[in-house]
Amino acid sequence: MRRAPSPAGGRPRVILAVGLPGSGKSTYFARRGIVPLSSDALRLLLADDDTEQGFQAWIFQTLRHLLRQRLRLGRPVTYIDATNLTRAERRPYIRIAREHGGAIEALYFDAPLEVCLERNRRRGRRVPEEAMRRLAGRLKPPAPEEGFDRITTIVPAAPSSKARSGRSGSNRRRPADGGGETRSRCDAPLGRPRPPGTRPSIAPTPPAIRPP
Repeated sequence: MRRAPSPAGGRPRVILAVGLPGSGKSTYFARRGIVPLSSDALRLLLADDDTEQGFQAWIFQTLRHLLRQRLRLGRPVTYIDATNLTRAERRPYIRIAREHGGAIEALYFDAPLEVCLERNRRRGRRVPEEAMRRLAGRLKPPAPEEGFDRITTIVPAAPSSKARSGRSGSNRRRPADGGGETRSRCDAPLGRPRPPGTRPSIAPTPPAIRPP
């Protein structure tokens, strides 16, 4: 199969969302007009139910197949919307990106479990609370040594003064759905490997992303 030309800007980018259900991943993409490769969308497409958990292997085989196809077509950026909680779950995407000469980035949604549980209760489709707690126990934040070129963390936004007055005695910051501030950490400049034995550099913090 003939591969499409590389993007005009250089290497294609694969951006992997990482976070619990209810951490704001899908809302983040929707508010920015981004159409990611989504495990939930594939469950609906293949199994007629976006909560179906019985065909996980097929769902993620299909997702990875679509990622390979986009990279072969020379698409400049591909977003992956799934929980991607562990290093083992993230490893195939890192490998696929490298096999196709692409950069791999993580978009880590660092929302507290309590917030994810509250959002989950408001959803039409709910993940059982016991399952949410098990998922939280498996979550390992992405790290540069996994092979990521960049890690961007979406952190909770500070609550409004009204919210603070109603929650005296607590300093936990409440994230806005799909909003929050961002912090970026860069393992190596895109397109150039990090020399062996060197430590990751810290990229400047970009401006905060606020909900529209």
